[in-house]
Amino acid sequence: MSDRSVNLKALAGHLDLTVSTVSRALNDYPDISRATRERVKHAADALGYRPNQNARRLSIGTPETVCYLIPRQHGASSQPFIAQLLSGLGEALNERNWDLLVCQADASAGDLETIDRLVTSGRIAGLVISRPLKNDPRITLAQDLGCPFVVHGRSDHCDNYAWYDVDGEDGFFTAVNHLVQMGHRRIGFIGGPLEYQFAQERLDGYLRGLSHNALAHDPELVQIAEFTDEGGSAAAGLLMEQPTPPTAVVCVTDMVALGTLEALHARGIKPGEQVSVIGYDGLHFGKHANPPLTTMAQPQAHAGRRLGDMLLSIIDGADPRSFHELQRAHLVQRNTDGPAPVKAGQNDVSVREDKQ
Repeated sequence: MSDRSVNLKALAGHLDLTVSTVSRALNDYPDISRATRERVKHAADALGYRPNQNARRLSIGTPETVCYLIPRQHGASSQPFIAQLLSGLGEALNERNWDLLVCQADASAGDLETIDRLVTSGRIAGLVISRPLKNDPRITLAQDLGCPFVVHGRSDHCDNYAWYDVDGEDGFFTAVNHLVQMGHRRIGFIGGPLEYQFAQERLDGYLRGLSHNALAHDPELVQIAEFTDEGGSAAAGLLMEQPTPPTAVVCVTDMVALGTLEALHARGIKPGEQVSVIGYDGLHFGKHANPPLTTMAQPQAHAGRRLGDMLLSIIDGADPRSFHELQRAHLVQRNTDGPAPVKAGQNDVSVREDKQ
């Protein structure tokens, strides 16, 4: 009997059992004896039977599909970030033979209508929400619909749902401290729209770093941009056009940092020598920037894996409030950070170590 011919009906006929009995045996129903279950599974393996997943899901009433909702207003520029996250998320789901649905809301419908349609149609068993707003209506809607979900990041109030996050405030505090230790005193910041909680946290870390090192906060050194290289380039241009431009810039994402490098090159400024640049995310493409980008790295694939494991546990009945996981970013030094230039008036310039 060939693999193509072995469906549930053929398997039942081979065993001289009803289709219902074979189906229940394969799904470990307790009303089927252990001996019969073992006999059915042995025959299924021997004959190369593969279950119809859609039929199985209908029979148990679980779609066995999780949706990752791509953040709105993040197009092609965010794809490296998303790709690394999805790699880990898919790994977690694959261990259960679950499917991953990647969905981007239609511009005319919006995230809320998309979530409502996916949940009420019964197509998904859970949802991953990324890049939350300070007060995120997607979280409220998922709770109201009773849909299991987990958030990559945190909103302003995050005690009553599951989340995994990397401490952006601590990351930017670390980045500022690192630059101060190399003699920088005038440090710029390019952030993202502050309705996003993570953008606010990274600005808070920058400001805390300045305060910790007794450096005054100059509002002219803070620029808010879109999460794109174009946004970073435009914001960096404004910083460099100031009468006293910064000797270093910390950027809300690696993509924004790439735009900053572009703006520096366009003005004949050497990154890492005349102006230091530090990104945030640790995405792979940063290794291939010109010069290779120094960054505060967060483990995207690990984040995806943890988000998947958390969500599956919640779907299985675990309390979402028991899943609050905060990780730290770590500094990856490449070639865009260096001592403050002597011409900036810094006499305590540290010696730059060679970077591999």
